Amino acid sequence: MRGRTDIKHIKRFLETRLVPEQFTELLAHVRACGFTAVCTPFDEVSVTRVREQGFDFLKIASCSFGDWPLMEAAATAGLPVIASAAGSDMETVRNVVSFFRHRQIPLILMHCVGEYPTPGERLQMNQIDLFRREFPELTVGFSTHEAPDAVDPVKIAVAKGARVFEKHVGLPADGIVLNAYSANPPQVSAWLAAADAAFSMCGLENTRYVPGEKELADLDALRRGLFVQAESLPAGHALRPEDIYSAFPCLSGQFVAQDFSKYARFTLRMPLGKDAPLMRDQVNVDYTPRRLTARYVAQIIALLKAGNAVVPIGSMCDLSHHYGLEKFPETGLALIDCINREYCKKLLVLLPGQSHPVHRHVKKEETFFIVHGDLTVTLDDISRTLHRGESMTVERRMPHAFSSENGCVFEEISSTHCSDDSYYNEAETFVSPRKTRVFLTKDVLD
Repeated sequence: MRGRTDIKHIKRFLETRLVPEQFTELLAHVRACGFTAVCTPFDEVSVTRVREQGFDFLKIASCSFGDWPLMEAAATAGLPVIASAAGSDMETVRNVVSFFRHRQIPLILMHCVGEYPTPGERLQMNQIDLFRREFPELTVGFSTHEAPDAVDPVKIAVAKGARVFEKHVGLPADGIVLNAYSANPPQVSAWLAAADAAFSMCGLENTRYVPGEKELADLDALRRGLFVQAESLPAGHALRPEDIYSAFPCLSGQFVAQDFSKYARFTLRMPLGKDAPLMRDQVNVDYTPRRLTARYVAQIIALLKAGNAVVPIGSMCDLSHHYGLEKFPETGLALIDCINREYCKKLLVLLPGQSHPVHRHVKKEETFFIVHGDLTVTLDDISRTLHRGESMTVERRMPHAFSSENGCVFEEISSTHCSDDSYYNEAETFVSPRKTRVFLTKDVLD
Protein backbone atom coordinates (compact mmCIF):
# COMPACT_ATOMS: atom_id res chain seq x y z
CA MET A 1 0.00 0.00 0.00
CA ARG A 2 3.02 2.32 -0.07
CA GLY A 3 2.16 5.53 -1.90
CA ARG A 4 -1.61 4.94 -1.85
CA THR A 5 -3.22 8.37 -1.48
CA ASP A 6 -6.75 6.99 -1.65
CA ILE A 7 -6.29 5.70 1.92
CA LYS A 8 -6.68 8.75 4.15
CA HIS A 9 -4.17 7.81 6.88
CA ILE A 10 -1.42 7.01 4.34
CA LYS A 11 -2.16 10.27 2.53
CA ARG A 12 -2.08 12.18 5.82
CA PHE A 13 1.26 10.74 6.97
CA LEU A 14 2.86 11.26 3.57
CA GLU A 15 1.79 14.91 3.45
CA THR A 16 3.03 15.67 6.98
CA ARG A 17 6.20 13.57 6.94
CA LEU A 18 9.33 15.19 8.39
CA VAL A 19 12.91 14.14 7.79
CA PRO A 20 15.24 13.81 10.85
CA GLU A 21 16.75 17.26 10.25
CA GLN A 22 13.29 18.83 10.47
CA PHE A 23 12.61 17.02 13.72
CA THR A 24 15.89 18.43 15.03
CA GLU A 25 14.89 21.94 13.96
CA LEU A 26 11.44 21.55 15.54
CA LEU A 27 12.90 20.21 18.81
CA ALA A 28 15.37 23.13 18.98
CA HIS A 29 12.52 25.62 18.62
CA VAL A 30 10.52 23.82 21.33
CA ARG A 31 13.53 24.09 23.63
CA ALA A 32 14.01 27.79 22.77
CA CYS A 33 10.41 28.44 23.81
CA GLY A 34 11.02 26.79 27.19
CA PHE A 35 8.80 23.77 26.59
CA THR A 36 9.23 20.15 27.61
CA ALA A 37 9.42 17.98 24.48
CA VAL A 38 7.22 14.93 23.93
CA CYS A 39 7.20 12.69 20.89
CA THR A 40 4.96 9.79 19.82
CA PRO A 41 6.55 6.81 18.04
CA PHE A 42 4.36 4.33 16.17
CA ASP A 43 7.03 1.70 15.57
CA GLU A 44 10.27 0.42 17.10
CA VAL A 45 12.56 2.36 14.74
CA SER A 46 10.85 5.59 15.78
CA VAL A 47 11.45 4.77 19.46
CA THR A 48 15.18 4.73 18.74
CA ARG A 49 14.97 8.09 16.95
CA VAL A 50 13.00 9.67 19.81
CA ARG A 51 15.71 8.60 22.24
CA GLU A 52 18.61 9.65 20.00
CA GLN A 53 17.17 13.10 19.32
CA GLY A 54 16.85 13.81 23.05
CA PHE A 55 13.12 14.19 23.70
CA ASP A 56 12.06 14.39 27.35
CA PHE A 57 9.03 12.08 27.23
CA LEU A 58 7.93 9.22 25.06
CA LYS A 59 4.19 9.22 24.28
CA ILE A 60 2.26 5.98 23.63
CA ALA A 61 -0.81 6.69 21.53
CA SER A 62 -4.08 4.90 22.31
CA CYS A 63 -3.84 2.83 19.13
CA SER A 64 -0.45 1.54 20.37
CA PHE A 65 -1.50 0.95 24.00
CA GLY A 66 -0.75 -2.71 24.70
CA ASP A 67 1.27 -3.11 21.46
CA TRP A 68 3.82 -5.31 23.23
CA PRO A 69 6.67 -5.14 20.67
CA LEU A 70 6.39 -1.34 20.84
CA MET A 71 6.10 -1.49 24.66
CA GLU A 72 9.31 -3.53 24.83
CA ALA A 73 11.11 -0.99 22.65
CA ALA A 74 9.75 1.89 24.75
CA ALA A 75 11.06 0.21 27.90
CA THR A 76 14.60 0.29 26.50
CA ALA A 77 14.47 4.01 25.66
CA GLY A 78 15.14 5.14 29.24
CA LEU A 79 12.50 7.89 29.01
CA PRO A 80 9.44 8.47 31.17
CA VAL A 81 6.27 7.42 29.37
CA ILE A 82 2.91 9.13 28.83
CA ALA A 83 0.33 6.57 27.68
CA SER A 84 -3.25 7.09 26.47
CA ALA A 85 -5.60 4.20 27.18
CA ALA A 86 -8.57 4.85 24.86
CA GLY A 87 -10.45 1.69 23.88
CA SER A 88 -8.52 -0.61 26.24
CA ASP A 89 -10.21 -2.80 28.84
CA MET A 90 -9.08 -2.70 32.47
CA GLU A 91 -7.10 -5.92 32.17
CA THR A 92 -4.98 -4.35 29.41
CA VAL A 93 -4.64 -1.13 31.41
CA ARG A 94 -3.47 -3.08 34.47
CA ASN A 95 -1.03 -5.09 32.37
CA VAL A 96 0.51 -1.96 30.80
CA VAL A 97 0.80 -0.24 34.17
CA SER A 98 2.39 -3.37 35.65
CA PHE A 99 4.76 -3.64 32.67
CA PHE A 100 6.24 -0.18 33.19
CA ARG A 101 6.08 -0.34 37.00
CA HIS A 102 8.14 -3.54 37.12
CA ARG A 103 10.73 -1.93 34.88
CA GLN A 104 10.80 1.16 37.13
CA ILE A 105 9.85 3.44 34.23
CA PRO A 106 7.84 6.51 35.29
CA LEU A 107 4.37 6.35 33.73
CA ILE A 108 1.62 8.95 33.31
CA LEU A 109 -1.72 7.32 32.50
CA MET A 110 -4.05 9.35 30.29
CA HIS A 111 -7.80 8.93 30.10
CA CYS A 112 -8.79 9.29 26.48
CA VAL A 113 -11.71 8.49 24.20
CA GLY A 114 -10.48 7.65 20.70
CA GLU A 115 -13.41 9.04 18.76
CA TYR A 116 -12.43 11.93 16.49
CA PRO A 117 -14.03 14.28 17.45
CA THR A 118 -15.62 13.07 20.71
CA PRO A 119 -19.17 14.27 21.45
CA GLY A 120 -19.62 15.61 24.97
CA GLU A 121 -21.96 12.81 26.02
CA ARG A 122 -19.25 10.23 25.24
CA LEU A 123 -16.30 11.83 27.03
CA GLN A 124 -16.50 9.39 29.99
CA MET A 125 -14.86 11.84 32.41
CA ASN A 126 -15.50 9.56 35.40
CA GLN A 127 -12.75 7.29 34.08
CA ILE A 128 -10.29 9.77 35.60
CA ASP A 129 -11.74 8.85 39.01
CA LEU A 130 -11.41 5.15 38.18
CA PHE A 131 -7.74 5.48 37.20
CA ARG A 132 -6.89 7.56 40.27
CA ARG A 133 -8.61 5.04 42.53
CA GLU A 134 -7.07 1.99 40.84
CA PHE A 135 -3.55 3.43 40.48
CA PRO A 136 -3.05 5.96 43.30
CA GLU A 137 0.70 5.99 42.76
CA LEU A 138 0.37 7.27 39.17
CA THR A 139 -0.19 10.73 37.78
CA VAL A 140 -3.40 10.59 35.75
CA GLY A 141 -4.06 12.86 32.80
CA PHE A 142 -6.65 13.69 30.16
CA SER A 143 -6.14 13.44 26.41
CA THR A 144 -8.88 15.35 24.65
CA HIS A 145 -10.56 15.00 21.27
CA GLU A 146 -13.70 17.07 21.81
CA ALA A 147 -14.65 20.06 19.67
CA PRO A 148 -11.78 22.58 19.74
CA ASP A 149 -13.87 25.41 21.20
CA ALA A 150 -15.23 23.28 24.10
CA VAL A 151 -13.68 24.27 27.44
CA ASP A 152 -15.95 22.51 29.97
CA PRO A 153 -14.19 19.10 29.63
CA VAL A 154 -10.82 20.48 30.72
CA LYS A 155 -12.46 22.14 33.73
CA ILE A 156 -14.03 18.82 34.71
CA ALA A 157 -10.72 17.01 34.21
CA VAL A 158 -8.93 19.48 36.48
CA ALA A 159 -11.61 19.08 39.15
CA LYS A 160 -11.34 15.30 38.97
CA GLY A 161 -7.59 15.39 39.54
CA ALA A 162 -6.08 15.08 36.07
CA ARG A 163 -2.68 16.75 36.06
CA VAL A 164 -1.34 16.21 32.54
CA PHE A 165 -3.33 17.36 29.50
CA GLU A 166 -3.05 16.65 25.79
CA LYS A 167 -4.78 18.64 23.05
CA HIS A 168 -4.40 18.59 19.29
CA VAL A 169 -3.24 21.97 17.98
CA GLY A 170 -2.76 23.20 14.44
CA LEU A 171 -2.42 26.16 12.12
CA PRO A 172 -4.44 26.26 8.92
CA ALA A 173 -2.32 26.93 5.83
CA ASP A 174 -2.61 26.92 2.07
CA GLY A 175 -4.44 23.75 1.16
CA ILE A 176 -4.57 22.55 4.78
CA VAL A 177 -7.76 22.73 6.81
CA LEU A 178 -7.74 21.82 10.51
CA ASN A 179 -9.65 18.70 11.40
CA ALA A 180 -12.70 18.74 13.69
CA TYR A 181 -10.74 18.14 16.90
CA SER A 182 -7.63 20.31 16.44
CA ALA A 183 -7.62 23.78 18.01
CA ASN A 184 -6.22 26.96 16.52
CA PRO A 185 -4.17 29.36 18.71
CA PRO A 186 -7.12 31.47 19.98
CA GLN A 187 -8.97 28.27 20.89
CA VAL A 188 -5.90 26.94 22.68
CA SER A 189 -5.62 30.22 24.60
CA ALA A 190 -9.26 29.94 25.74
CA TRP A 191 -8.72 26.29 26.68
CA LEU A 192 -5.65 27.10 28.78
CA ALA A 193 -7.46 29.99 30.47
CA ALA A 194 -10.33 27.65 31.35
CA ALA A 195 -7.92 25.12 32.85
CA ASP A 196 -6.21 27.88 34.84
CA ALA A 197 -9.58 29.11 36.14
CA ALA A 198 -10.51 25.55 37.12
CA PHE A 199 -7.28 25.13 39.09
CA SER A 200 -8.03 28.39 40.90
CA MET A 201 -11.58 27.30 41.70
CA CYS A 202 -10.49 23.86 42.91
CA GLY A 203 -7.95 25.36 45.29
CA LEU A 204 -5.80 23.38 47.69
CA GLU A 205 -5.26 19.64 47.45
CA ASN A 206 -4.91 17.17 50.33
CA THR A 207 -5.08 19.81 53.04
CA ARG A 208 -7.86 21.85 54.63
CA TYR A 209 -8.08 25.46 53.51
CA VAL A 210 -7.81 28.35 55.98
CA PRO A 211 -11.00 30.46 55.89
CA GLY A 212 -10.68 34.20 55.35
CA GLU A 213 -11.86 36.87 57.77
CA LYS A 214 -14.93 37.72 55.68
CA GLU A 215 -16.04 34.10 55.51
CA LEU A 216 -15.71 33.72 59.27
CA ALA A 217 -17.58 36.97 59.89
CA ASP A 218 -20.38 35.97 57.51
CA LEU A 219 -20.80 32.60 59.24
CA ASP A 220 -20.63 34.03 62.76
CA ALA A 221 -23.48 36.40 61.91
CA LEU A 222 -25.72 33.37 61.23
CA ARG A 223 -24.75 31.15 64.17
CA ARG A 224 -26.77 30.62 67.34
CA GLY A 225 -25.33 32.14 70.50
CA LEU A 226 -25.31 30.49 73.94
CA PHE A 227 -27.47 32.03 76.68
CA VAL A 228 -28.08 31.14 80.33
CA GLN A 229 -31.18 29.00 80.87
CA ALA A 230 -31.03 28.79 84.68
CA GLU A 231 -32.28 31.57 86.94
CA SER A 232 -28.76 32.13 88.24
CA LEU A 233 -25.38 30.44 88.02
CA PRO A 234 -22.57 31.11 90.49
CA ALA A 235 -18.92 31.75 89.67
CA GLY A 236 -16.99 28.47 89.46
CA HIS A 237 -20.05 26.59 88.19
CA ALA A 238 -19.31 23.83 85.64
CA LEU A 239 -21.84 24.29 82.87
CA ARG A 240 -24.18 21.44 82.02
CA PRO A 241 -26.36 21.16 78.89
CA GLU A 242 -29.47 22.02 80.93
CA ASP A 243 -27.87 25.29 82.13
CA ILE A 244 -27.87 26.92 78.70
CA TYR A 245 -29.85 27.32 75.48
CA SER A 246 -29.00 28.41 71.94
CA ALA A 247 -30.68 31.27 70.11
CA PHE A 248 -30.19 33.50 67.09
CA PRO A 249 -28.60 35.97 66.67
CA CYS A 250 -25.31 35.89 68.52
CA LEU A 251 -23.20 38.79 69.75
CA SER A 252 -19.61 39.53 68.93
CA GLY A 253 -17.41 37.63 71.37
CA GLN A 254 -20.19 35.26 72.44
CA PHE A 255 -19.91 31.48 72.60
CA VAL A 256 -21.91 29.79 69.83
CA ALA A 257 -23.60 26.41 69.68
CA GLN A 258 -20.60 24.88 67.89
CA ASP A 259 -18.38 25.66 70.90
CA PHE A 260 -20.33 23.60 73.43
CA SER A 261 -19.28 19.94 73.51
CA LYS A 262 -19.37 17.03 75.90
CA TYR A 263 -15.64 16.67 75.25
CA ALA A 264 -14.84 20.02 76.92
CA ARG A 265 -15.42 21.55 80.36
CA PHE A 266 -16.88 25.07 80.67
CA THR A 267 -16.49 26.81 84.06
CA LEU A 268 -17.94 30.26 84.84
CA ARG A 269 -15.52 32.96 85.92
CA MET A 270 -18.36 35.15 87.24
CA PRO A 271 -22.01 34.73 88.27
CA LEU A 272 -24.60 35.00 85.48
CA GLY A 273 -28.39 35.33 85.48
CA LYS A 274 -31.14 34.04 83.24
CA ASP A 275 -30.92 34.93 79.52
CA ALA A 276 -27.44 36.42 79.93
CA PRO A 277 -25.29 35.88 76.82
CA LEU A 278 -22.36 33.56 77.50
CA MET A 279 -19.31 35.61 76.52
CA ARG A 280 -15.86 34.18 75.87
CA ASP A 281 -14.19 36.34 78.53
CA GLN A 282 -16.63 35.02 81.18
CA VAL A 283 -15.78 31.32 80.91
CA ASN A 284 -12.76 29.09 81.34
CA VAL A 285 -12.68 26.24 78.81
CA ASP A 286 -10.76 23.02 79.38
CA TYR A 287 -10.34 20.73 76.37
CA THR A 288 -8.63 17.99 78.37
CA PRO A 289 -11.56 15.54 77.90
CA ARG A 290 -11.21 15.79 74.11
CA ARG A 291 -7.47 15.18 74.21
CA LEU A 292 -7.80 12.29 76.68
CA THR A 293 -10.59 10.65 74.68
CA ALA A 294 -8.51 10.77 71.49
CA ARG A 295 -5.51 9.31 73.33
CA TYR A 296 -7.54 6.47 74.87
CA VAL A 297 -9.26 5.60 71.58
CA ALA A 298 -5.85 5.37 69.88
CA GLN A 299 -4.63 2.96 72.58
CA ILE A 300 -7.81 0.88 72.29
CA ILE A 301 -7.51 0.67 68.49
CA ALA A 302 -3.86 -0.42 68.86
CA LEU A 303 -4.88 -3.30 71.15
CA LEU A 304 -7.68 -4.34 68.78
CA LYS A 305 -5.23 -4.42 65.89
CA ALA A 306 -2.66 -6.36 67.94
CA GLY A 307 -5.33 -8.99 68.59
CA ASN A 308 -6.56 -9.00 64.96
CA ALA A 309 -10.03 -8.33 66.34
CA VAL A 310 -12.76 -7.69 63.78
CA VAL A 311 -14.81 -4.65 64.78
CA PRO A 312 -18.11 -3.96 62.98
CA ILE A 313 -17.78 -0.65 61.13
CA GLY A 314 -19.92 2.04 62.71
CA SER A 315 -19.93 0.37 66.13
CA MET A 316 -20.55 2.37 69.29
CA CYS A 317 -17.77 2.26 71.85
CA ASP A 318 -18.44 3.30 75.44
CA LEU A 319 -15.48 4.39 77.57
CA SER A 320 -16.59 3.43 81.07
CA HIS A 321 -14.84 5.72 83.57
CA HIS A 322 -16.44 5.38 87.00
CA TYR A 323 -14.00 7.75 88.72
CA GLY A 324 -13.66 10.28 85.91
CA LEU A 325 -12.05 10.35 82.47
CA GLU A 326 -8.65 11.29 83.92
CA LYS A 327 -8.60 8.04 85.93
CA PHE A 328 -9.73 5.87 83.01
CA PRO A 329 -6.27 4.24 82.60
CA GLU A 330 -6.54 2.93 86.20
CA THR A 331 -10.27 2.17 86.45
CA GLY A 332 -12.32 1.73 83.33
CA LEU A 333 -13.21 -0.38 80.35
CA ALA A 334 -14.01 0.03 76.64
CA LEU A 335 -17.22 -1.72 75.58
CA ILE A 336 -17.94 -2.14 71.87
CA ASP A 337 -21.46 -3.27 71.02
CA CYS A 338 -21.55 -5.81 68.18
CA ILE A 339 -25.09 -7.18 68.50
CA ASN A 340 -27.76 -7.20 71.19
CA ARG A 341 -30.88 -9.31 70.59
CA GLU A 342 -31.94 -12.44 72.49
CA TYR A 343 -28.24 -13.10 72.28
CA CYS A 344 -25.53 -10.47 72.74
CA LYS A 345 -21.93 -10.00 71.72
CA LYS A 346 -19.58 -7.26 72.83
CA LEU A 347 -15.89 -6.64 72.37
CA LEU A 348 -14.28 -5.47 75.62
CA VAL A 349 -10.87 -3.84 75.88
CA LEU A 350 -8.77 -3.29 79.00
CA LEU A 351 -5.64 -1.16 78.78
CA PRO A 352 -2.45 -2.38 80.50
CA GLY A 353 -2.85 -1.97 84.26
CA GLN A 354 -6.56 -1.17 83.99
CA SER A 355 -9.25 -2.74 86.21
CA HIS A 356 -13.04 -2.79 86.30
CA PRO A 357 -14.93 -2.59 89.64
CA VAL A 358 -16.92 -5.39 91.31
CA HIS A 359 -20.43 -5.73 89.89
CA ARG A 360 -23.10 -8.32 89.12
CA HIS A 361 -25.97 -8.89 86.72
CA VAL A 362 -29.42 -10.20 87.61
CA LYS A 363 -30.83 -10.81 84.12
CA LYS A 364 -27.71 -11.58 82.12
CA GLU A 365 -25.40 -14.59 82.03
CA GLU A 366 -22.13 -14.02 80.19
CA THR A 367 -19.07 -15.88 78.94
CA PHE A 368 -15.70 -14.21 78.42
CA PHE A 369 -13.50 -15.44 75.55
CA ILE A 370 -9.95 -14.08 75.41
CA VAL A 371 -8.87 -12.78 71.98
CA HIS A 372 -5.61 -11.10 72.97
CA GLY A 373 -3.55 -10.47 76.09
CA ASP A 374 -4.35 -11.47 79.68
CA LEU A 375 -7.46 -11.09 81.81
CA THR A 376 -7.64 -11.70 85.55
CA VAL A 377 -11.23 -12.40 86.61
CA THR A 378 -12.19 -12.35 90.28
CA LEU A 379 -15.30 -14.32 91.32
CA ASP A 380 -16.20 -14.22 95.03
CA ASP A 381 -12.64 -13.23 95.93
CA ILE A 382 -11.14 -16.07 93.90
CA SER A 383 -8.98 -14.87 90.99
CA ARG A 384 -8.06 -16.68 87.78
CA THR A 385 -5.92 -15.34 84.94
CA LEU A 386 -6.99 -16.20 81.41
CA HIS A 387 -4.97 -15.97 78.19
CA ARG A 388 -5.71 -16.11 74.46
CA GLY A 389 -8.14 -18.90 73.60
CA GLU A 390 -9.36 -19.45 77.19
CA SER A 391 -12.86 -18.67 78.40
CA MET A 392 -14.89 -18.31 81.59
CA THR A 393 -18.64 -18.14 82.27
CA VAL A 394 -20.10 -15.77 84.86
CA GLU A 395 -23.54 -16.82 86.03
CA ARG A 396 -26.36 -14.50 87.04
CA ARG A 397 -26.00 -12.67 90.39
CA MET A 398 -22.31 -13.66 90.65
CA PRO A 399 -20.18 -10.66 91.81
CA HIS A 400 -17.16 -10.30 89.56
CA ALA A 401 -14.38 -7.90 88.67
CA PHE A 402 -11.56 -8.06 86.17
CA SER A 403 -8.20 -6.48 85.38
CA SER A 404 -5.30 -6.87 82.95
CA GLU A 405 -1.58 -6.58 83.48
CA ASN A 406 -0.57 -6.24 79.84
CA GLY A 407 -3.84 -5.24 78.19
CA CYS A 408 -6.62 -7.47 76.93
CA VAL A 409 -9.21 -7.81 74.18
CA PHE A 410 -11.98 -10.25 74.98
CA GLU A 411 -15.41 -11.14 73.70
CA GLU A 412 -18.44 -11.12 75.92
CA ILE A 413 -21.07 -13.60 74.70
CA SER A 414 -24.26 -13.31 76.72
CA SER A 415 -28.00 -13.24 76.88
CA THR A 416 -29.67 -9.89 76.17
CA HIS A 417 -27.91 -6.92 77.70
CA CYS A 418 -30.10 -4.46 79.62
CA SER A 419 -28.73 -1.04 80.52
CA ASP A 420 -30.19 -1.23 84.07
CA ASP A 421 -28.79 -4.68 84.85
CA SER A 422 -25.35 -3.79 86.23
CA TYR A 423 -25.12 -3.42 90.02
CA TYR A 424 -21.84 -2.07 91.42
CA ASN A 425 -20.63 -2.48 95.03
CA GLU A 426 -19.03 0.99 94.95
CA ALA A 427 -21.74 2.83 93.01
CA GLU A 428 -22.12 5.55 95.64
CA THR A 429 -18.49 6.65 95.08
CA PHE A 430 -18.75 6.96 91.29
CA VAL A 431 -18.70 10.35 89.59
CA SER A 432 -20.92 11.61 86.78
CA PRO A 433 -20.86 11.17 83.86
CA ARG A 434 -19.68 7.57 84.02
CA LYS A 435 -19.38 6.99 80.25
CA THR A 436 -18.14 8.72 77.13
CA ARG A 437 -19.43 7.37 73.82
CA VAL A 438 -17.45 7.39 70.58
CA PHE A 439 -18.27 5.92 67.18
CA LEU A 440 -15.77 3.63 65.51
CA THR A 441 -16.05 4.69 61.89
CA LYS A 442 -13.89 3.13 59.17
CA ASP A 443 -11.39 6.00 59.18
CA VAL A 444 -10.95 5.65 62.96
CA LEU A 445 -10.44 1.87 62.70
CA ASP A 446 -7.95 2.30 59.84
